[in-house]
Amino acid sequence: MSAHRRIVLIAIAGALIISTSGPLVRLSDVSPATSALFRCAYAVPPMLLLAWLERRRLGPLPVKGLIPAWLAGVVFAFDLLFWHHAIDYVGAGLATVLGNLQVFIVAFAAWGLFGERPSTRLMIGTPVVFAGVVLISGVFDSAAYGSDPMMGVLAGVATSLSYAAFLLLMKGGPERAAGPLAHATVVATVLIALLSPLFGGADFTPNWPAHGWLLLLALGPQVIGWSLITFSLPRQPAALTALLLLVQPMMTVAISALALDERPSPLQLTGCAVIVLGVLYGSRRPRPAAVVAEKPEEPVTAVP
Repeated sequence: MSAHRRIVLIAIAGALIISTSGPLVRLSDVSPATSALFRCAYAVPPMLLLAWLERRRLGPLPVKGLIPAWLAGVVFAFDLLFWHHAIDYVGAGLATVLGNLQVFIVAFAAWGLFGERPSTRLMIGTPVVFAGVVLISGVFDSAAYGSDPMMGVLAGVATSLSYAAFLLLMKGGPERAAGPLAHATVVATVLIALLSPLFGGADFTPNWPAHGWLLLLALGPQVIGWSLITFSLPRQPAALTALLLLVQPMMTVAISALALDERPSPLQLTGCAVIVLGVLYGSRRPRPAAVVAEKPEEPVTAVP
C-alpha cells in the first residue's frame, strides 16, 4: 500500500470515529457544558501519555509550536461549548453538518490573512452551502426537527467559526499528533470549566451511565479520532482534507437517525444534501491544465 493511500485511510478512520461524537453527547443526557468538559477532562491522561511517548521519540515540542497549540485550545473550548449547545437545539446529525461549514470559512480567512485566493468553484459553492443552512434553520418549515432550529443554526455557525480558527492556528505547526493536541486539550479543559457558568453550568458529578458515555466520548472521538486526524492532515492537501471531513457529518446524520430516532424534516434533509453537495463542488481541485503555472497547494495542519 502506498504512503498516500495509507494516510487517506488513517484520515477516513479518524473521521468515522469522530462521527460518533454527537450521538454519544446525546446518549450521555447531560448539559452541553458538562459533556464538553468531561470529553476533554477524561481525554487528558491518555493524551499526556501519548505526548510523552512522542516526546521520547522525537524530542521536545518546539517552543514556537506551544503558543499556537495553547491558542488552539482556547478556540477549541468555544468550539465544543457552541457545538454541544447546537446538539441540544437541533440534534446530533444537523448540528454536525452545521459545524462543518469551516471548509468555507477557512478558505476565505486564508484569502484575507495569507493572500490565498479561493477558487472559482469555492466562490460558487459558498451561496449554495448557505442556502442549505437556511433550509436546516426551519425558517420556511413548520415541521423542522429540534427544540429550537434557529438557535441551533446560530450555535452551529459559531461552532464553524471557532473550528476554523482552530484550523488556522494549527496550520504551519510541527508535524506531530500527540503533543499539540495534548496541550490544546489541557487548555480547553481548564477554560470550559471556567466558562461553564456562562453556558448553562456544568455538573461536576454526573451519575452513571452518563459517566460511561462521556468516557467513550473522550477515549474514542477525542483521543483516538482526533489523534488519527491530527496525524494525517498535515500530510495531505487541503482540498482532500475537506472531502475526507465530509465523512463525519454524513455518518453522524445516519447514526443519529438509527440510534437516536432523530427525524429531520424533508426540507432539513434537503438542506443537508445541499450543504454536502456545495462543499463537494467547492472543494474540487481545478483541472491540471488550469493550474500549470500556479503554486502547489499548501497542506492544512490539523482539524469538532
